[in-house]
Amino acid sequence: MKLFALIIPLVLAVFLAGPAHARKRGQPAGDPKLPRVLLIGDSISKGYTPEVQKLLAGKANVHRIPTNGGQTTKGLENLKAWLGDGKWDLIHFNWGLHDLKFGTDGKNFVSPEDYEKNLRELVSRLKATNAKLIWCATTPVPDGDLKPGRKNSDVLAYNAIARKIMDENGVAIDDLYTFALPQLKQIQLRANVHFSPGGSAVLAKQVVASIEPALPKPTTP
Repeated sequence: MKLFALIIPLVLAVFLAGPAHARKRGQPAGDPKLPRVLLIGDSISKGYTPEVQKLLAGKANVHRIPTNGGQTTKGLENLKAWLGDGKWDLIHFNWGLHDLKFGTDGKNFVSPEDYEKNLRELVSRLKATNAKLIWCATTPVPDGDLKPGRKNSDVLAYNAIARKIMDENGVAIDDLYTFALPQLKQIQLRANVHFSPGGSAVLAKQVVASIEPALPKPTTP
């Protein structure tokens, strides 16, 4: 009897902690009747994910990869694990901000040529999921002495490479760069690629505006 009394609280604790733990990792407990959405990106996407999940509550199960998506090279190494075994209805994805950063030698961590090659391979793998794909353009880099180094001219160049690939593959584009640019002083941290909490919420509204119309329509019985 004493053993039974000890087991019950433990079982309840595990049961209650499951969904909370999932939410903490950006993987909410899903409604099986709703479409599944996966967000792939770096810390910018991490910032807007909670608000996207909130805005799409009851319309989609929004998940995010459990880590910073980093460079395209990291994407190639980890995409299979990030996708998992389940079916995704829509994938909203970005790489770029970590590819274009540079060190003291002035060289991009991933050259434009390698970025194009890597991104083409990633798009090919994502298309194989049969999910609706939405590319998210890399957000602007502000002026200033950033560490690690980044230049907005590189953002424009890498976004142009990505746009060419998406156009060739019929992938929709969420132009978060153009959306954020005129609002940078209000939503982005000073001399920092990241956004304020309020700024991330602003980005989330644009992300939702790109995702919601592309969600599969619910089937009627």
